[in-house]
Amino acid sequence: MVDDKEKNMKCLTFFLMLPETVKNRSKKSSKKTNPSSSSSSSSSSSSSKLPPVCYEIITLKTKKKKKMAADIFPRKKPANSSSTTVQQYHQQNLSNNNLIPAPNWQGLYPTIRERNAVMFNNDLMADVHFVVGPPGGTQRLPGHKYVLAVGSSVFHAMFYGELAEDKDEIRIPDVDPAAFLAMLKYIYCDEIDLAADTVLATLYAAKKYIVPHLARACVNFLETSLSAKNACVLLSQSCLFEEPDLTQRCWEVIDAQAELALKSEGFCDIDFQTLESILRRETLNAKEIVVFEAALNWAEVECQRQDLALSIENKRKVLGKALYLIRIPTMALDDFANGAAQSGVLTLNETNDIFLWYTAAKKPELQFVSKARKGLVPQRCHRFQSCAYRSNQWRYRGRCDSIQFAVDKRVFIAGFGLYGSSCGSAEYSAKIELKRQGVVLGQNLSKYFSDGSSNTFPVWFEYPVQIEPDTFYTASVILDGNELSYFGQEGMTEVQCGKVTVQFQCSSDSTNGTGVQGGQIPELIFYA
Repeated sequence: MVDDKEKNMKCLTFFLMLPETVKNRSKKSSKKTNPSSSSSSSSSSSSSKLPPVCYEIITLKTKKKKKMAADIFPRKKPANSSSTTVQQYHQQNLSNNNLIPAPNWQGLYPTIRERNAVMFNNDLMADVHFVVGPPGGTQRLPGHKYVLAVGSSVFHAMFYGELAEDKDEIRIPDVDPAAFLAMLKYIYCDEIDLAADTVLATLYAAKKYIVPHLARACVNFLETSLSAKNACVLLSQSCLFEEPDLTQRCWEVIDAQAELALKSEGFCDIDFQTLESILRRETLNAKEIVVFEAALNWAEVECQRQDLALSIENKRKVLGKALYLIRIPTMALDDFANGAAQSGVLTLNETNDIFLWYTAAKKPELQFVSKARKGLVPQRCHRFQSCAYRSNQWRYRGRCDSIQFAVDKRVFIAGFGLYGSSCGSAEYSAKIELKRQGVVLGQNLSKYFSDGSSNTFPVWFEYPVQIEPDTFYTASVILDGNELSYFGQEGMTEVQCGKVTVQFQCSSDSTNGTGVQGGQIPELIFYA
């Protein structure tokens, strides 16, 4: 009976001729054979001059796990810098697609991935060429249909589908050459190489040729590099590429850092539809005069794009109905009188009606939205469980109170809540600062009035500061005013504030006694 182990064993059998065994078996057989059998054996032996041959079957066990090429031939580090490597081919192929690899180049690379990478942007065995880029800025790039079809369903349909056309050269005027090369590098080399100035074009190429993993990598790159400077442009592109997650992240930045976003150069590059969506935004955290000025800046650039003269009439023309999305009646009266009213964009009747809106008991009907935006409601993270005051604390003599903190989600620090005087009403001058690894991200010098209570009093940055998760930042303040104030005690190392978890630790910048357990800076004020 053959056991289970033998059933599952992979065997290699061969036969070996064993002379000694032959002799022994011949002697035994001559003693034990009967006459009839001996006669037949003698006749058979007489018919052959060679002695009878006996074979023994030997079974050799083989390993169950097969080794791959990379295991059998591990890559060796080159002895000198002149040795050929895949990285060198990649770098060379980016600028030169007419490489002729060395003889037997296949033997230099143990894996199919590395051998395949040699073909990236290489004319060797290329069976198709692409002319990529707009007229006057084209680049001719080689390709290999099989590799491209494996990496993209669009290329598969193009080369092997029912409607495939046998063309040696394909023109692609709507894709940037650098972006097309980045996509080819991913398809050939399984490497993602993104840059800030080409990532949007690469995302377009990945979407066009349905390369989803590369597209996802582009979106992740954009999300990590998202800031007030590029949020409006990325919002426009995210809507075009139908990336809802990226769109939501853009809105978070635009809402919290609205004034920075509206003043950025990128705001003037957005399309009209995106402009309307921003002007309609209820949670836009900006003064309306800033929104108005941003819209005029966009209109000026739009006139240039449409080859229109830079006149007030043309600015109003390109703004169209979007002008009425600006909530001019909600501006401060000074902002309207010194800004919008004298811009020339409004008609005389509109200007008069808005002035009446500010002053008259019976307000006229306006085409402009007259309800103020809601903006964002700031959240406050309080890190102390109680506060106190003593006759010899908390004193301020130009020394720094500082604490470090980290969050688990992206937030925007708008300011700090600070304690005030414990000896009645007093005014303080506060220099607040926010740093990351020694680099100042935001600072402001302002004054606040305390009424003698143990309440906290907000001190704001000029613009909210974007805070990334899982990184410690340093919050600092230098106060000048009444020497004695309230101070916090029973501090917590971790505080849950809504959906955001904040961790605290002591800062080496603190020279006035503030730490995790007690001191100043009781609150972080932020948008999330």
